[in-house]
This record gives sequence, structure tokens and C-alpha cells, in this order.
Amino acid sequence: MFVKQNSRKWETYEKEPATHPDEMAERFIEITDDLAYAKTFYSKSKTTAYLNGLASKLHQSLYTNKKEKNSRFTAFWKTELPLIFYTYRKQLFYSFIFFMVFAIIGAFSAAKDDSFVRLIMGDAYVDMTNANIDKGDPFGVYKNQDPFMMFIMIAFNNIKVSCFAFLLGILCSVGTVVLLMYNGIMLGSFQYYFFSKGLGLASVLVIWIHGTLEIAAIIFSGAAGLILGNSILFPKTYSRLISLQRGAKDGLKIIVGLVPIFIVAATLESFVTRHTAMPSWLSFFILLGSLLFIIWYVIIYPHQLYKKQSA
Repeated sequence: MFVKQNSRKWETYEKEPATHPDEMAERFIEITDDLAYAKTFYSKSKTTAYLNGLASKLHQSLYTNKKEKNSRFTAFWKTELPLIFYTYRKQLFYSFIFFMVFAIIGAFSAAKDDSFVRLIMGDAYVDMTNANIDKGDPFGVYKNQDPFMMFIMIAFNNIKVSCFAFLLGILCSVGTVVLLMYNGIMLGSFQYYFFSKGLGLASVLVIWIHGTLEIAAIIFSGAAGLILGNSILFPKTYSRLISLQRGAKDGLKIIVGLVPIFIVAATLESFVTRHTAMPSWLSFFILLGSLLFIIWYVIIYPHQLYKKQSA
């Protein structure tokens, strides 16, 4: 009787596609009701297997054809990522502090030991830069390569570093701190080297054209690693596994959000920084614009967005 009462309906649903989403949803609800009934009274019958297949087919049609909102991609950058920055503002601050402390250590070490820069940067790089300084072109290293190949190499390396900074957080945040230490000391000694040569301001106006975004992104990658590590160390009311999943998901969102920043930084380093003779005001404008964008998008805007959503 069950089959007799419903077979025509099932056959119609199977052979005649719905013309409207509401009709498709109604069919799906009816079929799942029939499937539930069949599973209760005829769990091992061919009818149950048939209805299960038909329900799966309707489910696939219903949700495969469901269009994602066009604003989903925009919403990630406009809302989701800034709110993650706000939620984990402490980790961002800690990452910044770690990096700056190690950068100061790097500069101090370079000031106290003439061999320290060579230890960190390598003899080949220091010798090449010294030769460029003697030729009157201290930043000639940025002009040696084809700009496009340079862009590919730098973008790949920056993304690789950010992924390492994140993944090393699995070592209870220690791995991330070590990577921040390495990069911070390198930056401090590198920057001191140019100041010791009387090229401090010139190096800032040239190197920080791309360095502002690049270094900021490394700090944010460090924050992503700390989020991952802290999710293991401090699960709060969650189980450690659930906390780890949450930390990994939020940290990964930061890494994904940083990819455009790394691409822009690589573009600036490959195609703009090489023009070392550009007017100082233009260099300062690019540097300041990058810095203001970072401060606004990572600190000011997330705070405003949180207050607006909490109101």
C-alpha cells in the first residue's frame, strides 16, 4: 500500500525536474519524509534503497544549484578577516613585540661586533653590497635580476615564510617565536649595516618601499602561528582537539588574507624598489601609504567594525 500510494509521485520526481527552487525544496522534504517512514518499517527493502538514492539526487540538485552569495568573497576581506584581527589582537601585539625585540637585539649585536652582519647576512651578500657602495650604487642588488623572475621568486619566498611561521606554531608557539627571532635579528643587523655606512635614511626610503608590507605580513604570520600554538596550550572551555581545530582555521584565514599583501610587496620590490633614484617624496609617499593602510586595516577598522556589530 505504501508503494502503491506514492509510486507515481516518486516516478514524477525522478523523471520531471522541478521548475522552481521552492518546488524542489518541497519535493526534497516529501521524499525525506517517505524515506524516514521506509527506514522505520522496511529498513532493508529495495524501496528504502530506491528512496535513499532519490533523496540523494534531490539533495544534490538542491544544493549544487544553490548560488553562493556574490558578496561572500568580498565579505571575507570586508568583515571576516578584520574581525579575526580584532579577536586575536593580543597575539598580533605579542608577535609585534617579539619581532621588534629581536630586531633591536640584531642591531645591537651588529653595533658591538663587526663580524655579526657577515654571520647573519653571509659574506657574499656583504661583499657584494660593499662593492655596490664603492661604485656609488648601494642598492644595486635590486637591479640585478629580471623584474618578473624576481617577482615570482620573492612572492614564493614570502608566502613560504608565512606558511612556516604559521605551521611552526604547532610546536606550542615555540617554533613561531624562533622564526620571528631569526627574521627580527636579520632585519636589525641588516638595517644597522646601512646606518653604519651613512646610508640610514637612504636605505629607509628605498628598502621600506616594499619592506613595510613585507615585514608587517611576517608579523601577522607570526600571530597566526601564535594562535595555532595557543590553541594547544590554552584550550579554555573547549577540548584540546576542538580548540586546535578552531585555532588552525582562524590562523589559516590570516595566512590566506596575507597573500595579496605579499604579492603587492613582491611587486613593489621587483618593479619599484629598483628605481633607487626616484624622488624622495615619492618613496616616502609609498612607504607612508603602506604603513597607514596596515594600521587602518589591522587596528582601526577592526575595532570600528566590532563596535558597530556590538551596538
